[in-house]
Amino acid sequence: MKRGRFITLEGGEGVGKTTNLAFIRDFLRQRGIEAVITREPGGVPVAETLRTLVLETQGLAAEAELLLIFAGRVQHLRDLIEPALASGRWVVCDRFVDASYAYQGGGRGLDWERIEYLERWLVSRQPDLTLLLDAPVEVGLARARARGDTNRFEEETVAFLERVRQAYLRRWRQAPQRIRRVDATLPLAQVQQAIAAELQRLLGER
Repeated sequence: MKRGRFITLEGGEGVGKTTNLAFIRDFLRQRGIEAVITREPGGVPVAETLRTLVLETQGLAAEAELLLIFAGRVQHLRDLIEPALASGRWVVCDRFVDASYAYQGGGRGLDWERIEYLERWLVSRQPDLTLLLDAPVEVGLARARARGDTNRFEEETVAFLERVRQAYLRRWRQAPQRIRRVDATLPLAQVQQAIAAELQRLLGER
């Protein structure tokens, strides 16, 4: 049986990940691929419990935040991602390891070497494709606040979110073949055209 492919969607607050997850699911379905849609933190019951702790606990130490997210990631990989890929299904995940480098590394200022250690120890695979939806912080924040449903990360300072964005861009420059930057300030149709082009490349359609 052919192993499934693993796609992750990354980006700061308000860049349109939820809308484009649905687009990716429908794009793949039109080609006969039923993808498992999941998210981090979360994705499986234990990790969803940890997600609530991470998003709602005030005063959480940066190191505790990082370890809680990786704890959930271990369960997520073992209970959902790896079994799905092994069965030939595709997995599309809203955030994955790159988010730890961006938020806990860039945003919180934790040493990237510590994150790299946890990744080497605990993470069994890299995505086949990561789509980085990128927009200036002010643009993303305005969109997030317009939804009226902000979490602890969306309520962070502009300086924090700018560090997150710069960390994502650093990751993109380090791995441009895996991480493909998409300009999220473009009209939605153009954003989705760019996403479709990357998916076609992964599928070997061009």
